[in-house]
Amino acid sequence: MPLPQKAVIHELGPREGMQIEKQFISTEQKIRLVDLLSKCHFPEIEVTSFVSPKWVPNMADAAEVVAGMTRHEGTRYTAIYLNTQGIDRALATGKLDMEGVLSVTASEAFSKKNTNRTIEETFAETEKRIGMLKDRGVPADQVSVMAAFGCNYEGTVAPDRVVKLIDRLMAMAMDHGLTIKLIQLADTMGWATPSGIQRLVGPVQDRWPDIPINLHLHDTRGLGLLNAFTALKMSVYDFDSAVGGLGGCPYAGFKGAAGNIATEDLVHLCLEEGIETGVDLDQLLEVARVAEEIIGRPLPGKVMRGGSLPASRARLAA
Repeated sequence: MPLPQKAVIHELGPREGMQIEKQFISTEQKIRLVDLLSKCHFPEIEVTSFVSPKWVPNMADAAEVVAGMTRHEGTRYTAIYLNTQGIDRALATGKLDMEGVLSVTASEAFSKKNTNRTIEETFAETEKRIGMLKDRGVPADQVSVMAAFGCNYEGTVAPDRVVKLIDRLMAMAMDHGLTIKLIQLADTMGWATPSGIQRLVGPVQDRWPDIPINLHLHDTRGLGLLNAFTALKMSVYDFDSAVGGLGGCPYAGFKGAAGNIATEDLVHLCLEEGIETGVDLDQLLEVARVAEEIIGRPLPGKVMRGGSLPASRARLAA
């Protein structure tokens, strides 16, 4: 298949990047990061997460971060919320683009670790979630499977299992009159490989050919960007990433879990392959360096140090 002409990149750094940090990042610095990313022209920035500060201390100031940020036209500002209290807190800010996601985890063990629910309990909770979203006028048009490629607790996840989970979410959505517009496959613990991408993405495309796939890829074992390129060659064009390679899952089962693929590296790859992203790479490289300063440790992004290639710079200048 030919490479897509355009790619959609969702910036998750402010949320994904902060949730795993042990030291508290100040509210002012979080707002600074969001505002700098806003100048890069992302279609979406995931700002924060409205979850219990007991479990994720760096999200304690979620409302304050949203209140302090400056919205830019053309960018959607979203957040994570796992229950009724979270969504009501997000709605109360009046500054977020609210969206509902029907999500399940492909690993029973990780589902318990991450959400304290079994897979079956998650499906039961999803029924309630749909009603809650409808009551609040929040559209639910996405389904997501976490740990879709593998799990540190259970090992490799069979593609057929993921397809069946998506099928159940789709059926649930249809029963409630929802139209699903995006399927997310999340490599939460970095188990995906290029061949694994092919084995899962292919069947999902065959089963739902008219619904785009979003890939949420972690770079735990250094294959994140290669996995993204494999997906691009399969005409997948929708990706999550985090500036500088920020983030990681606090419940992944090992210390130092790597974050998402670095946004600037993904943007650079796309530009080199003639794929438009709409993201200002020069500005983004500056933000990546600021993100490193805010976090106070080296981040794994490569292009922030090596710089972009001439072809990328020429396309940006054109």
